[in-house]
Amino acid sequence: MKIHEYQAKEILRKYNVAVPRGRVAFTAAEAVDIARELGSEITVVKAQIHAGGRGKGGGIKLARNLEEVKKLTTAMLGMTLVTHQTGPEGKEVKKVLIEEGMDIARELYLGVVLDRSLSQLVFMASTEGGVEIEKVAQETPEKILKEWVNPAIGFAAYQARKLAFGLGLEGKQVNNAVKFMRALYTAFIETDASLAEINPLIITRAGDVVALDAKINFDDNADFRHPEYKDMRDLDEEDALEVEASKYNLNYIKLDGNVGCMVNGAGLAMSTMDIIKLAGGEPANFLDVGGGANVESVRDGFKIILSDANVKGILINIFGGIVRCDRVAKGVIEAAKTIDINVPIVVRLEGTNAEEAAQILNESEMNFIVAKTLQDAAQKVVKAIQ
Repeated sequence: MKIHEYQAKEILRKYNVAVPRGRVAFTAAEAVDIARELGSEITVVKAQIHAGGRGKGGGIKLARNLEEVKKLTTAMLGMTLVTHQTGPEGKEVKKVLIEEGMDIARELYLGVVLDRSLSQLVFMASTEGGVEIEKVAQETPEKILKEWVNPAIGFAAYQARKLAFGLGLEGKQVNNAVKFMRALYTAFIETDASLAEINPLIITRAGDVVALDAKINFDDNADFRHPEYKDMRDLDEEDALEVEASKYNLNYIKLDGNVGCMVNGAGLAMSTMDIIKLAGGEPANFLDVGGGANVESVRDGFKIILSDANVKGILINIFGGIVRCDRVAKGVIEAAKTIDINVPIVVRLEGTNAEEAAQILNESEMNFIVAKTLQDAAQKVVKAIQ
């Protein structure tokens, strides 16, 4: 789950991670009141959306007095902010973070994420603060410093010092950076985060180390341990179909293609999307209906897929391991009878009783296109759409 910058900073503040003073505002009047309380010579007005690149899109502005705070906030609230992460449709700004200005000497990058290849968290640091880390990794990978964390030991002080020295910090900056990193690690672990990104991490002229920006994502699998996260979720920032799918416990991600995919198993879903692209098509979604693939999950899957106006055909690719293919076939037929479907449907079932399933589908009153292999299924759905 993603949260806003102001929410991430509220969490970090609880763990003694240095962040600028500030609060969220929903109106220009609130923004002025907050700026007055801060009493900062420079006040920063920051649009709160779930996307990076806000500064380049006009979502971060500096105000030198209360009148400018009011003017900038009024202009920002309600605007459609377009960044490289929002896509051309952009995101509507409904809240802003009002924050004190900082005396910046240097901008750095610091992030924590799970390295799945090693099953360890990794701290990543770079002198290229304020720049997308993906761009740094592609163009100048030698500028990214990494320290892996042994889960039995935790993030050690010597590792933090190594990163600090690698960033060219000196004197009190090093001690402040070590304190900052270890506090960030504690916050990451105790909140069950899946990502923590501080970009930029700034060094002030006084030598303080502060998170000028903060991005935190939570691991959804740990939601049961954190009921407080529920109130942090901003459904306005999420795709409407993905929100709807979550109500049915379906793993759904909307994409830009026109071939709807219904698959059981994440790995099989990824393979299905790859084969569709190889056949000349474009997947419209990632949809994992789970191992059971029963009537209810298939029906719900149909509803979600067909809610996307871009879908011109559907490919159902189910492996009958946990559940027999003939039962899946009957479930697909029953589900299809209850939904108004006006696009071609290609079905490929493999596993236990696959031949019986194909016969059931062919003899049904529904106009299914039955495929034998995954390649055959992808080619048939692309041809049906064309």
